[in-house]
Amino acid sequence: MDKLLRTTPPMDPSVAAMLLHEAKEILDEHGVVFFLRQGTCLGAIRDHAFIPWDDDLDIGSIEGLHGFDERMIEPVADSFRARGFHVKRRKFGGETWLGLMKHNIRIDWQCFQVRKQHIVHYPGARIPVHLFTDLKEIDFIGQKFLVPNPPEDYLCHKYGVNWMTPNRLGYGKDVVGNIPAGPIPGHPGRLKQFLISRLFPRHSARIKVVDESGSPLPGATVTVAGWGAYATNRAGYARFYLPTDDVYALVVTNDNREEVLYEEQLGPGKTYIYRPDPALFSGRIFVLTEE
Repeated sequence: MDKLLRTTPPMDPSVAAMLLHEAKEILDEHGVVFFLRQGTCLGAIRDHAFIPWDDDLDIGSIEGLHGFDERMIEPVADSFRARGFHVKRRKFGGETWLGLMKHNIRIDWQCFQVRKQHIVHYPGARIPVHLFTDLKEIDFIGQKFLVPNPPEDYLCHKYGVNWMTPNRLGYGKDVVGNIPAGPIPGHPGRLKQFLISRLFPRHSARIKVVDESGSPLPGATVTVAGWGAYATNRAGYARFYLPTDDVYALVVTNDNREEVLYEEQLGPGKTYIYRPDPALFSGRIFVLTEE
């Protein structure tokens, strides 16, 4: 599963359909209401099929809605294990995520919590909860599934107004550009982040921005989606609050270049180096290296 998270090979659509059917059987058996989200929802609504380059299946449930609560998660996970799935469970910001893998395809089941009448989709997209209170039923891959209602509004919140246009390499920029500035609800504000990162370095991380020759770039900006923007110092380092080891979306900007790094593994207490690729301005993932 860790390898799939970093290499993101495209799914086999026939296997993906079989696994989504199996996931529906398990969740229905437990009375868990779930909806298609992110790329799976986008493919179902826009293309009436899986997106050809998509690498996983995305489903979600919301604690406190449709009779779902946290106590239901582990019995469901046990049923997936009994069906031969590898199950990885993590908690981040109070929310539970399960990676459910079989036949080299991962199902991401995110169990959301409502914060200020919104739920938050990676990497910080705020989605109004009213889009999930009366889910819409659609036909997809030979079965009926639920999606946010109306799905067009949901996809606009997640992918921006151009969500109907396929964009394999540049969609990360659309998503990140659609996220409001500043920390997402439930996370520390900018002042608290600053104090924590300075007083407790183990709760922060650093990124050193260098140019194509390896020289540090002072005055560059590192934006961590859903958290804030941070300037590099004279030595090229930007320090920022980081609560836990996880995957984050970043934007690195200097005078003549901007690059969105849609998926980067970051851990607190570590320092990373960003090196530009003169031939690529978009589509790179997991490119930061530890110093």
